[in-house]
Amino acid sequence: MTWRKSWAKNWERMRYCSAGCRRQRGTARLDRDLKNAILSLLDQRASGTTICPPEAARLVREDGWREIMERTRSAARRLTSRGAIEIVQVGQRVDPSKARGPIRLRRVDSGSS
Repeated sequence: MTWRKSWAKNWERMRYCSAGCRRQRGTARLDRDLKNAILSLLDQRASGTTICPPEAARLVREDGWREIMERTRSAARRLTSRGAIEIVQVGQRVDPSKARGPIRLRRVDSGSS
């Protein structure tokens, strides 16, 4: 956040640069928690097994987990782009941008195709 003349009197108390940033507060934390939940659940499973995104959402927010399902899928797509996990449907890896309907998540295995 960069200094603005209009904030001069309140600079020490400024927390958000705009109303949009204020509305998005906590989203970075939620994204980090979802990412960590996905990886934690996968670490607890045997190699090659999968989890479903609602498991991670419930781990982060027991009540109201349905409201964060799209955020959970987004966290999974980011992990996929980093190469940490893969998104699968009917046991086959799918392109995250084209996946529609129920998905599962699994750790990337060096032997998978």
